[in-house]
Amino acid sequence: MVSQRAQEVAALQRDLAHAGYIAEPGLAAALLLMQDLERPLLLEGDAGVGKTEVAKVLAAVRHARLIRLQCYEGLDAHAAMYEWNYQRQLLAIKLLEHDQRGIAQKEQDIFSERYLLKRPLLEAITCAQPPVLLIDEIDRADEAFEAYLLELLSDFQLSIPELGTVPAVSRPLVVITSNGTRELSDALRRRCLYQYIDYPDYDKELAIVRAKAPAAPAALAAQIVAFVQGVRRMELQKKPGIAETLDWTAALLRLGLSVIDKDGAERIMETLSALIKTRDDRAAFPREIVARLAAAC
Repeated sequence: MVSQRAQEVAALQRDLAHAGYIAEPGLAAALLLMQDLERPLLLEGDAGVGKTEVAKVLAAVRHARLIRLQCYEGLDAHAAMYEWNYQRQLLAIKLLEHDQRGIAQKEQDIFSERYLLKRPLLEAITCAQPPVLLIDEIDRADEAFEAYLLELLSDFQLSIPELGTVPAVSRPLVVITSNGTRELSDALRRRCLYQYIDYPDYDKELAIVRAKAPAAPAALAAQIVAFVQGVRRMELQKKPGIAETLDWTAALLRLGLSVIDKDGAERIMETLSALIKTRDDRAAFPREIVARLAAAC
């Protein structure tokens, strides 16, 4: 007898698939737990395996707004949480020159929400309806930035010195992604559920190609996936992700290629720019290697 939870997992898998994302039961179960326990979900895995897409498709399935914070080196709290609108504040100060109220009251006006510019984190917790908050590639941000996130991840609130604590109006569904380029803090990991996403196996990637590129004939789609899976088994600086597989599929269709075989190696090489993304990796694909991979499809 199938448990109710298993049915819920299967139902979410179907919803995600309908929205264009093929998810294993483990990921669907983690997404359900994230909602049940109101905990952020940390997704880790190599670049290109579809981590960011999870947040996008979750927002689509839940009919929720997607708010994205793209992390980068040097990202600070103001860019992620809030900023004051200094120009409007300066104008207000000028207009208040003849105001007879005390300085404290004037300061209260100047540092009110009216002059606050919401950035992604503050925007996410002040939405009336719970959005999906994507904190993308947290490993690109400095380690110190993680400390700014802890209050949000544990208590769903933010502290603004001039205003005090701002609790969440509705708790967002928080998805954090990491490519694993540096180790994340234990404090951040403790506050999150965790799911590792690997490169898709053959069956999953074939399902993705058939869903995302329905114009590709079934036999060609199978060969494309077999070729890409063979490429990933090679020692490369950057292995192709799902997006590269789909780009390459589009490139092959653009050239009118209906079959992958060793005789078409020259034409396949014309499309490798969609699949291979570094100079050294490109050098690893002379014609004979491409022909060998094609013959194995």
